[in-house]
Amino acid sequence: MVTRQAAKPRQGARVTPEPGAARPARRKSAYPYALYLPAAVVYLVIFLVPTVMAFYFALTRWTLFDSTFVGLDNFRDFLAEQNLRIGFVNTLFYAVVTSGLKVVLGLLLGVLLTSRLRLRGFLRSVVFFPVLVSTVAVGITFSALLRPDTGLVNKALALVGIDGPDWLGDASTALLSVALVDVWKGVGIATVIYIAGILSIPRDYYQAVAVDGGGAWHRFRHVTLPLSWPATYSVIILSFIGGLRSFDLIWTMTRGGPGFTSDTIASIIYKQYQAGFFGLSTAGNVLLFVVVTAIVVPLNYFLGRRQVAA
Repeated sequence: MVTRQAAKPRQGARVTPEPGAARPARRKSAYPYALYLPAAVVYLVIFLVPTVMAFYFALTRWTLFDSTFVGLDNFRDFLAEQNLRIGFVNTLFYAVVTSGLKVVLGLLLGVLLTSRLRLRGFLRSVVFFPVLVSTVAVGITFSALLRPDTGLVNKALALVGIDGPDWLGDASTALLSVALVDVWKGVGIATVIYIAGILSIPRDYYQAVAVDGGGAWHRFRHVTLPLSWPATYSVIILSFIGGLRSFDLIWTMTRGGPGFTSDTIASIIYKQYQAGFFGLSTAGNVLLFVVVTAIVVPLNYFLGRRQVAA
């Protein structure tokens, strides 16, 4: 009886495994993970190490040359700060106003700048330009514009018979004035996010509304508004975090004044640092980190569930 020998595969030919045969384990390459290494080193050096050191130095009285462990004394002293309640309320007010206005104005500008407007390319550049300007420069410029006697804002109001207030010197308008300047400077980022979100919406939805006889309001109400929710989610989170941590514009325009009426948590921390209480200001920074985390994490969870439901 003659038996045939199985033919040997030619060199370079692909061998197909028999059905049911176990496939050889594929070796995992370390090459993709090596690409993460530079970013991991930067994240470790710039974020994780300073964060751990801040938590430690918040428990000490320290200078550039030595430190003394004092436990939770810095936290108790900072929480006993007489202006902390005002600063906390102002911080929440500032974050809510700035994030809310950026969402509303960013959405409206996003809709306008994705329409068939002739100069929409130029207008996009105009809206985004304030983002590129230094925050300190914006604060100094608007401090001059909002002066009660020589500022251009009150001079313009005087032409129509309105006596403008002392925008930055009145306790009732100081913080709100700074918040509006913050919105002017930061709405460009919100607009860009909304433009990207609106342009990603399939045109079929708008055509379906047109077939049903819907107009511009129906397109906005039933297509643009719900389907741009991911952009709204991003703008709310980014703007709210920025509002809770805002310092440079407030300090440049009012320095927390008049009195302490426009102080925020960040400006109170900086005043402690100016006074030489480095451990106390570090404890304040840790508390601000905890406050931001305690507010943003539940907000992110709630908005994330709303995004999934949408």
